[in-house]
Amino acid sequence: MRVFVTGASGWIGSAVTDELLANGHEVVGLARSDESAAALEAKGAAVHRGSLDDLDSLAAGAADADGVIHLAFKHDFTDMPGAWRSERAAVERMLDKLEGSGRPFLIASGLASENLDRPLREDDASPHHGADSLRGGGESLALSYADRGVRPVALRFSPTVHGVGDHGFTARLTAVAKERGAAGYVGDGSTRWAAVHRSDAARMVRLALEKAPAGSRMHAVAELGLPSRDIAAAIGDHLGLPTISVAKEDAAEHFGWIGFFFGMELAASNTYTREILGWVPTGPTLFEDIAAGAYAV
Repeated sequence: MRVFVTGASGWIGSAVTDELLANGHEVVGLARSDESAAALEAKGAAVHRGSLDDLDSLAAGAADADGVIHLAFKHDFTDMPGAWRSERAAVERMLDKLEGSGRPFLIASGLASENLDRPLREDDASPHHGADSLRGGGESLALSYADRGVRPVALRFSPTVHGVGDHGFTARLTAVAKERGAAGYVGDGSTRWAAVHRSDAARMVRLALEKAPAGSRMHAVAELGLPSRDIAAAIGDHLGLPTISVAKEDAAEHFGWIGFFFGMELAASNTYTREILGWVPTGPTLFEDIAAGAYAV
């Protein structure tokens, strides 16, 4: 299958590109810079120049592919509403180009929901709709195209997709711990994060491309819910730092932008994903990666 991948040179996208190529698929990766283009070419992927703001380029990439995996997102925490609107426009343009084709459109999403007192399940619909909602309501928009001749699949990634070289949430928590001289958690530390190793996430994406039904939600979740106090303790143990509680009202000042996410309940199930895809996570756990020095700087 010829697959157009946005975010193909990113943390998750580069692993997905490797996984697709290793399993006989052709990858056409969106590249905004010469550096990204060179990295894709070195892997054996084709390059499609453009960006998330170049809607014509996105439409052309989608039109020329057998399927689309949309992993890119503008992580601009200084203007999240702008990033959400940009995401909405990009997703809508690609979906409109695929309408009536029966081709797959896989979209990266997250586990954020509302008022759940249990782990998020794959049959839980996203509460986010519209351009001014979280990630522009892209998941809900994409899944609505199941009735319009597209095979849309939501890829809900754990808040920490971990491994050596990760510069995401766990890396930021580690950096904050070093800056503050202590590994902190919010409140009583009972809120939980799901976790998945990067290699397992990439394999799940490839299987979802090949097998996931139209309108389904797949959870890239290996560990269903790790208490935030345990994540902090693992970071503190590795760094030789104490672990401390940070009051919820002080989280933004202590952690910066990541304090909001670290205080969220982001546990999730993976039962349906494993059943439908035959996916079995085999990579290291988050705590194994932390202990092994994946986040040493």
